[in-house]
Amino acid sequence: MSSDGSANRIGVLGSLALSVTSSVAIVICNKYLISSLDFLFATTLTSWHLLVTFCTLHVAQRLRFFEPKPIDTQTVLLFGLLNGTCIGLLNLCLGFNSIGFYQMTKLAIIPFTVLIETIFLNKKFSQSIKMSLMVLLLGVGIASVTDLKLNLLGSIISLLAILTTCVSQILTNTIQKSHKISSTQLLYQSSPYQAAILFVTGPFVDKLLTHRSVFAFDYTSQVLMFITLSCLIAVSVNFSTFLVIGTTSPVTYQVLGHLKTCLILSFGFVLLKDPFTVRNILGILVAIFGMGLYSYYSVQENKNKKLESKDSNVESLPLNQMINKEGMPLLDEESGTGLIDDITIPKTAKSAFSQ
Repeated sequence: MSSDGSANRIGVLGSLALSVTSSVAIVICNKYLISSLDFLFATTLTSWHLLVTFCTLHVAQRLRFFEPKPIDTQTVLLFGLLNGTCIGLLNLCLGFNSIGFYQMTKLAIIPFTVLIETIFLNKKFSQSIKMSLMVLLLGVGIASVTDLKLNLLGSIISLLAILTTCVSQILTNTIQKSHKISSTQLLYQSSPYQAAILFVTGPFVDKLLTHRSVFAFDYTSQVLMFITLSCLIAVSVNFSTFLVIGTTSPVTYQVLGHLKTCLILSFGFVLLKDPFTVRNILGILVAIFGMGLYSYYSVQENKNKKLESKDSNVESLPLNQMINKEGMPLLDEESGTGLIDDITIPKTAKSAFSQ
């Protein structure tokens, strides 16, 4: 097992754990802001999240924790505006639709992502992967979807939210790989544009949804404390989002998002005494089973791809090198390397409010 492969696997698992932990934490914090402190201005709060994220990364960059890598302005600008727009649309989607239809919108992101990547990026998804995703979506649907009230405006906003979210998450992965930049570098470059569009439009969107002004709200010391805590947690949420999508795939990130939904439902029952039914429990169990299937098939397919890649490399070698290659032991006793390398997990911003 190679040390690089082990480090890569640990890094992926670490990013997944950070994403789940920070997302659940911010939902609990924001739920208290909304339910107990009556702070309903989700879009404006998200703009503050991104602004604090940029300031934190700027300080980290000045302290040489990472080196900024220039990206052409047009790419960063369009990417930042697209990400900011999808966050605003998701908040509008929740405002103009029932909670059940909003949950269906979130569920639709996975099949739309698979469809877009298949048509425009020629990415292949096996029947096993598609089946496991269907089981996952069925479970989350059973656990979280209740009423499905439809209206024309809400449906249009929902469709736009799905499309912009799919494209922005695919671009998050594509830009990191094509420009050979890290998740930190991309977030540092794009967060000012995301913050700007939400900072300008946020108060209007929130006024439209809540019929109240963010500027007229009574900011007590307790409200300010929880807003500060939410912004600090959001730094971790935004960073881990880019990290997960960059190191795995947009579809894997969405699968992880539905794991968060199940955890949030469970935490809501245990900590906040939210109502919990047999249907919720059944849905969560089905969803977890679907996630297990997805993880298993993803690892198996990557093992097969790696073995096929090794075989093709051996076939393309000159005869004398092929003989040496075939004579190599599976694991060299001195160097610890051989034909069998470590298997790595396959490589994959949404509002912290909508996790």
